[in-house]
Amino acid sequence: MSRLITRRIAPIIRAQLTKFPVVAVTGPRQSGKTTLLKSLFNEYDYVSLESPNIRSFATEDPVGFLNRYPQRVIFDEVQRAPELFSYIQNRVDESRQMGQFILSGSQNFHLINSITQSLAGRVALFKLLPFDFSELKADNLLPSTYSKTAINGFYPAIFDRQIEPDIFYSNYIQTYIEKDVTELLHIRDLKLFRTFIGLCAGRAGQLLNYSALANECDISHNTAKAWLSLLESSYIIFFLQPYYKNFNKRLTKTSKLYFYDTGLLTYLLGMRTAGDLETADLKGAAFENMIVAEFQKRNHHLYLHQDYFFWQDSNANEVDLLQKTISGFSIYEIKATETINSGLFKQMDRFEMLASPEAVAKTLIYGGAENQERTNYRVLSWKDVSD
Repeated sequence: MSRLITRRIAPIIRAQLTKFPVVAVTGPRQSGKTTLLKSLFNEYDYVSLESPNIRSFATEDPVGFLNRYPQRVIFDEVQRAPELFSYIQNRVDESRQMGQFILSGSQNFHLINSITQSLAGRVALFKLLPFDFSELKADNLLPSTYSKTAINGFYPAIFDRQIEPDIFYSNYIQTYIEKDVTELLHIRDLKLFRTFIGLCAGRAGQLLNYSALANECDISHNTAKAWLSLLESSYIIFFLQPYYKNFNKRLTKTSKLYFYDTGLLTYLLGMRTAGDLETADLKGAAFENMIVAEFQKRNHHLYLHQDYFFWQDSNANEVDLLQKTISGFSIYEIKATETINSGLFKQMDRFEMLASPEAVAKTLIYGGAENQERTNYRVLSWKDVSD
């Protein structure tokens, strides 16, 4: 039976209706945008621009189209009718009505471009990602182990309709990723693109080397960059930037690649069960990916506007996740192990010495279940990251 899981972003979106004439919600396909908006704003008309007939009306006669919806309306997949944006701008400037239009879309590049050009200063922009840990915990849906959690992934359909993860992700790749691919870049060789996505999965949590990735896939450097940009704009992957300010040592300035959803990541890596992940060489990378993605989801779902980085020097000393604070740094070591030992804190201690005299708050996030407040460290269970 289908169930409606409460999204943490819901009251935050609702609160902006009285402050902005337009609210826009973006995020990956199947992340629950339509379900959220319909339930949150059931007093609004709902119009999907996925419909060819509706889309042709909107693009050929935007004035007549908008005249049909003079009050409050949700336009879903609105990036499919970019002609509408300048007309929406005129409408909200004339009416000065707050919360008049709610827009949603799953192609970040087109939606953000249109908003930047036409609706800057008039729109509150939100990002809805697949479920975070806290949302699943609130409905008693978070598995007891990180391995099962990572394999399941976080897309609503897996929980709403109890779809097996391998079935869901197989179809997701075919129906959504490849749909965006053919529409945005007109890639003819989808098999080659699938290979490319798989190679990206094998590099999750690693420094991104465009040339090595292109060479392994036998495509040009520019093609690799274009395909990565497409995956980023479709909310399949994201990049974590390095922190390299305030230090004199040679530091990396190359970004790291991560997947928004570990269900998709592990599926692409050929893992189908929790046991597959627990014995895999890439177990640590998948765990790190899940935790870094969780910080991203928490950041967007709670509308925190925080910036996260990693840190790595030329000797491969590194901090997995870093946040610059007013008083110094908050840093995180991310390890899949369920056993805590002193060696897990060494990289954070090294960073603290380099960062002196600035204060450094050090947290170990690990695969176990127990939280600890130690004298110099905080030890945090994976399942409590998003609280």
